[in-house]
Amino acid sequence: MSQTISIMPCLDMQNGRVVKGVHFVDIADAGDPVECARAYCAAGADELAMLDITATVENRPTLAKVVREVAAVCTVPFTVGGGINDIRAAANVLEAGADKVSVSSAAYRRPELITEIIREFGPDALTVAIDVDVNPALPSGYEVYIDGGRTATGTDALEWAKRVDGCGVPVILPTSKAGDGAKTGYDLPVIRAMADSCRAKIVASGGAGKLEHFLEAVEAGAEILLAASVFHFRMIEIPALKAYLKEHGVQVR
Repeated sequence: MSQTISIMPCLDMQNGRVVKGVHFVDIADAGDPVECARAYCAAGADELAMLDITATVENRPTLAKVVREVAAVCTVPFTVGGGINDIRAAANVLEAGADKVSVSSAAYRRPELITEIIREFGPDALTVAIDVDVNPALPSGYEVYIDGGRTATGTDALEWAKRVDGCGVPVILPTSKAGDGAKTGYDLPVIRAMADSCRAKIVASGGAGKLEHFLEAVEAGAEILLAASVFHFRMIEIPALKAYLKEHGVQVR
């Protein structure tokens, strides 16, 4: 395993608080975003993500005030997503202190947004997130979902990932709806298929519950390991995770 792996805690946001759900529902409070960000940076996180999970559905922009407050204490690259549906919304988030924006539903609805953001801010300012769920009727067995996992699109997830990759997006973040918050392990077939077919770095997201799950994701081809519940509720500490991965021959930041 030659690539260096990054650990990326994710702050799912709702009403200004960090929350965590299971399968995108059953939302529970998990703390103050600024305190969480400060603690994760101190614990050795390599990157930080913040996703405003209801911004798209509520048809409003990401909360710039929270982005600004979190960015002020964040010492690692900081990605923000949720409700970013045009260049102005992306600019607002980047101006508030984010290093990157993550787009999902808006990019699916209007793929030109991907090239617009890359042209305006450079490729390193963009991650494309893809929510997926199992659909045996599609070639890859996975379907793209939008609107925070609420709306099925009928589009094959691997085909969409390849299209995104072809635009020059450097990071693709697939989240398995079935795995989200379930702590039963990442959806390895999705990670493997996208890692094998795309030049972009693939983020493992949705389902981490124990140390072994992170190693499995690396073996499947993920280069960035995103998790929320296990970090928020102190089930796994970042230094322990990095030590475990190193013991198994994985290069970590």
